[in-house]
Amino acid sequence: MTSPTVQFLFDFGSPNAYLCHKVIPEIEARTGVRFEYVPVLLGGLFKLANNRSPMEAFAGIPNKLAYDKLEMKRFISKHKLDLFRFNPHFPVNTLAIMRGAVAAKQLGMFEPYVNAIYAGMWEECLNLSDPTVIHATLAKSSINAELVLQAIQSAEVKSTLLDNTQKAFDRGAFGSPTFFVGQEIFFGKDRLRDVEEAITSS
Repeated sequence: MTSPTVQFLFDFGSPNAYLCHKVIPEIEARTGVRFEYVPVLLGGLFKLANNRSPMEAFAGIPNKLAYDKLEMKRFISKHKLDLFRFNPHFPVNTLAIMRGAVAAKQLGMFEPYVNAIYAGMWEECLNLSDPTVIHATLAKSSINAELVLQAIQSAEVKSTLLDNTQKAFDRGAFGSPTFFVGQEIFFGKDRLRDVEEAITSS
């Protein structure tokens, strides 16, 4: 039986995508299947799909927002994700760091880059729309910050991120975290069990 292709469409600006990122290694260990991380620009995807963030979409429904916070608290407790902190700078403009993810993949430093940026965003509560903060965050993790920040200015990096975002929309995505197991789409951290079941049943 051939293992399915499993993709994780992410933007660093989504706290739920961070929570999925922290749980994905457990699923990989159980299934033996590696997730392919695909950087997308959430703001661009929202525009394409005529979508809005939950905080904006449900601003007039306090009970819904309260329940979402409760669900997040349960998820964090279940998976012992005690390092998570809600970023006071939210929402953060993630254009530079998402281009950075594309550049880091091309430069062969994707995994340490993703770990450093996710930690900076949702554990250290940094303002990662600031190039100076981005530079310091990468340098602290022994990543060549100058190389990454130079690469994000390239036309290839910019077009790859736009292309990833357009392709995500064309496949049915409307937000992050989104998963594809083969051609099957799953949205949200509460679908991780379904993602795992789809992997093991393929």
